[in-house]
Amino acid sequence: MNPTAVADATQDESAYDSYYLYDSMPKPCTKEGIRAFGKLFLPPLYSLVFLLGLFGNSIVVLVLFKYKRLKSMTDVYLLNLAISDLLFVLSLPFWGYYAADQWVFGLGLCKVVSWMYLVGFYSGIFFIMLMSIDRYLAIVHAVFSLKARTLTYGVVTSLVTWLVAVFASLPGLLFSTCYTERNHTYCKTKYSSVNSTTWRVLSSLEINVLGLVIPLGIMLFCYSMIVRALQHCKNEKKSRAVKMIFAVVVLFLGFWTPYNVVLFLDTLVELGVLQDCTLERYLGYAIQATETLAFVHCCLNPVIYFFLGEKFRKYIAQLFRTCRGPLVLCQYCDFLQISSADTSSSSYTQSTVDHDL
Repeated sequence: MNPTAVADATQDESAYDSYYLYDSMPKPCTKEGIRAFGKLFLPPLYSLVFLLGLFGNSIVVLVLFKYKRLKSMTDVYLLNLAISDLLFVLSLPFWGYYAADQWVFGLGLCKVVSWMYLVGFYSGIFFIMLMSIDRYLAIVHAVFSLKARTLTYGVVTSLVTWLVAVFASLPGLLFSTCYTERNHTYCKTKYSSVNSTTWRVLSSLEINVLGLVIPLGIMLFCYSMIVRALQHCKNEKKSRAVKMIFAVVVLFLGFWTPYNVVLFLDTLVELGVLQDCTLERYLGYAIQATETLAFVHCCLNPVIYFFLGEKFRKYIAQLFRTCRGPLVLCQYCDFLQISSADTSSSSYTQSTVDHDL
């Protein structure tokens, strides 16, 4: 899965070359409207998501390093989630230009950018899944979590998670290629003609199983257990932390699930299981819309931290108040003000650091 699916839907019509060779064949399903729509719709949205995602997640990384200093497993997972989002958004300027024109960055960047996109996607969902497990251990198995939820285990599991994400993204690195056809340069995934159908099916299964089914199952289990535990033990800080992590999970699923579903249907069209020209056209538009919706998600995690994390708001205010240049104006924003009493009483235990972000 990568944005070349969108670019292919809007630009690649080479599959229909045979139409000009065989008059007896039925007229192919043209996608000129999809191509024009993508050129107009995708580049500005990709640019906006890039700017917002880069700014928001950079702030998260700065806050975690400058103020929280990675004191817990939760901090490590939040940092890695922000890095995943940054890796993801760094690929967007390339896809935005590609959607507007053609691929001009060469074979090397074609492979690297496709790979970056996939690594950012997989690592993002994996770290959200780990955050759910982290909350589950902290609240449901509080005694055991004292030994399990250490900084060391957080670093080790993060390294393993990155390795799994890199391995899962290898097909994007290996099979992405750059080529010129009919005076137009493409960057897309091309499987060998012998096993192309098998690879397409495996790719679709990988995306839906690793990117949706397994994480969703684990998240539902963790949060069902957390809700049961909190019914017997009311704690304001725990409830606030659960609301924030729950918002992260729900928003991820809400923004990414439509794209996974549309990609699955598009795979069925490519395999010939679904054969309908109108459906193909609708899927072309749906891929563009749902993928852009999914891209917006990488901008949302910092917003969630700000509005649901009291300490996070304080840290951001401190960061802006120490800035020089245009950002120093933020110290006058009412919603970022910190009272001297709050600042002077900023001594927290390890448990508070975990549960009050």
